Amino acid sequence: MGDLSRKIEKKEARKMKARADKDKGVLFGFGMFGLVGWSVAIPMLLFLGIGIWIDARWPSKHSWTLMLLIIGMITGCWNAWYWVKKQSRGE
Repeated sequence: MGDLSRKIEKKEARKMKARADKDKGVLFGFGMFGLVGWSVAIPMLLFLGIGIWIDARWPSKHSWTLMLLIIGMITGCWNAWYWVKKQSRGE
């Protein structure tokens, strides 16, 4: 029975916090979409540009463009995850 009451208390605390944060409306959601989008897009484009530059200067059998694009995507996703976690903690 104690486990059930702890779950209910957690849900109640979460609802109370959501009600207190009324300033986080639709515009906040759009802002988060933008933040996540740019957090992924900028590293991808940066690494893509570096890969194209390397492939143009030093051709090889491996595509630096593709490898660095994947690294940029991973970096961007990690960056977006970091910002979303930071916002969800309220920092």
